Amino acid sequence: MIKVSNAAIEAILDIQKKEKNIGLGIRLSVLGGGCAGFSYKLDLEESRKDDDWIFEKDGAFVCVDPKSIKLLAGMELDYFSSMSQRGFKFINPNAKSTCGCGSSFSV
Repeated sequence: MIKVSNAAIEAILDIQKKEKNIGLGIRLSVLGGGCAGFSYKLDLEESRKDDDWIFEKDGAFVCVDPKSIKLLAGMELDYFSSMSQRGFKFINPNAKSTCGCGSSFSV
């Protein structure tokens, strides 16, 4: 199970509006590699697979494949915006260490 923050839900809904596609969501996956061992990957997604874990609220959704969910269990997907940056943020309690940019981790 993962948590998707209200800020992340709003960001996904904004993406839907900009792309003029209310069926668009986010696919969150974990890939081997990155400077810390594993890296997070986000893709825009319309389709859902039968074995996906789906986290949905207010018409926004996040899909996670079964292999990735093992490394993401208990994680929160958040969204931040500042004067100089904006983007999704991964708060993963399974990560023993992360890289400086926050996009890769080790377990």
